[in-house]
Amino acid sequence: MQNQKPYTILVLMNATPAWLTLSRSQRSCFVETELQPIFRRVSQTVTVRLFDSEYFHASVSDFMIVTTTVLHDYQLLIELLRDTPVYGIPYFRIVDIIVGQEALFEDFNELLNVGVR
Repeated sequence: MQNQKPYTILVLMNATPAWLTLSRSQRSCFVETELQPIFRRVSQTVTVRLFDSEYFHASVSDFMIVTTTVLHDYQLLIELLRDTPVYGIPYFRIVDIIVGQEALFEDFNELLNVGVR
């Protein structure tokens, strides 16, 4: 079997009125001063990408794509976010968290000597 495949974690969120009533400048400042330091703290093993989806989805306004091979560091990321207004006020309501690994079936085929036909 190959090296550990990275986990891809989708964190689906919906912005709350508390976030939406902040000015764009306040939101940018919050991301820069509160979120970016957290993302940097776990950046050796965790990659975080932020996306907007309010134009395309009725109940998910934003989502994060988190990639890591170290689930403990992903857990640290979430715990650190829980100590911020993202969860505390909350600025965002977490709609769902989806964890997967790309083409993991291939590893199981190899493990079971099934192969791809």
